[in-house]
Amino acid sequence: MIDTEHVTCDTCTASGAPVLDASDEASRAWPATDIAANPYKADFPLLAGRPDLAFLDSAATAQRPACALDAQRRFYETMNANPLRGLYELSVEATEAIARVRDRVAALIGAVDEGGRPRAHEIVFTRNTSESLNLVAKAFAPTVLRPGDEVAITIMEHHSNLIPWQQACRAAGATLVYLYPTKTGELTDEEIAAKIGPRTRIVAATQVSNVFGCRVPIEKLARAVHAHGGYMVVDAAQSVPHMPVDVRELGADFLAFSAHKALGPMGIGVLWGRSELLDRSEPFLTGGEMIDSVTEQDARWAPVPEKFEAGTQDAAGIYATGVALGYLTELVGYENVLTREKALVHYAMSRMVELPYVDILGSIYWDRHHGVISFNVRGIHPHDVASILDMQGVCIRAGHHCAQPLLAWLGCENLACCRASLAFYNDQSDVDRLVDGLGAVWKTFHA
Repeated sequence: MIDTEHVTCDTCTASGAPVLDASDEASRAWPATDIAANPYKADFPLLAGRPDLAFLDSAATAQRPACALDAQRRFYETMNANPLRGLYELSVEATEAIARVRDRVAALIGAVDEGGRPRAHEIVFTRNTSESLNLVAKAFAPTVLRPGDEVAITIMEHHSNLIPWQQACRAAGATLVYLYPTKTGELTDEEIAAKIGPRTRIVAATQVSNVFGCRVPIEKLARAVHAHGGYMVVDAAQSVPHMPVDVRELGADFLAFSAHKALGPMGIGVLWGRSELLDRSEPFLTGGEMIDSVTEQDARWAPVPEKFEAGTQDAAGIYATGVALGYLTELVGYENVLTREKALVHYAMSRMVELPYVDILGSIYWDRHHGVISFNVRGIHPHDVASILDMQGVCIRAGHHCAQPLLAWLGCENLACCRASLAFYNDQSDVDRLVDGLGAVWKTFHA
């Protein structure tokens, strides 16, 4: 049986990378790491096989290390059976493999008891962050929202953490309230105090904006809503891949993220919730394996987490997610991730601000951008920018980034902007190719 507790992989070399200091988060000084060297690209088959490619769209989806790809295939080759549904050896192995991943995820986000043991039963596997947040809005919110109540979100939310709350408020007769940051993405104490009050039952916020790249003060939001007896929902899709996350330190009541942004396969999401809140929530989907018993006219639900995992899960994907998270946190380590990504963002912004035709969205300070730099090239549509960069082998994102209300509030023309998002497996040459490509974009339109 494959042990996902301790991930090793002959095709992954990053275990030999040095551990670098990433403790001084607020420093404006250049982080001490060599971004010209790259000990990681060899671990990622797509990147290793395409040296001509500068992949700068990791905020949309990350690349997968070979060990995660191997794990998904290994599941089908060595333990392919439906978990939870058989008493034979293969099914038991599949069931145990998923249980170990559930333990790993709980430990990763600090969902542990007083003795430090993972509260694995609080981990629900879904398809993605969107489904996880929809589950909270449709299964939990109706248990607490009443007419006249308020749900508070920030204008920086991804549509996945916005539209479900529009619908939840509409169904309950509640009001959706927006918190607005400064133009650099900072939520002030005054804004938090003005928008979170006695009527606020739920606050839902991203931990890291997928447009600004800034970190949102979840801890302050949680204290504010808890003071009024409300609940904190955290979208961690852009934070778990880049930094340590602890649900207790954040003050979260629910937290969601996607495997595919954290080096795992597509189609796997995670929802963590406090067990007493999950227990009081109604099932989001019904069907096989989420029941305790069924009669002709009624049914009793299985305990959490099975109550929310109707039907056959993507067992191979869950298994590969465990290996991917092991690679991220054990073979690479968050300290290396943080230090390297800070250095990359520092270098990218220092070069991009030298281009007089490039306007960066959000803060001018590099250490406020957690891997994400959104920008526009003056007078040129973001789609044209992305298309020309693609001809240079540079992959960025262009469009509204599922954040149309934010771009409308910022006054972005065409409700669109460009976004380059960096990961630890990028290097200085990727940034150089981006900057050179932006020069080619400008020359194309201003020859």
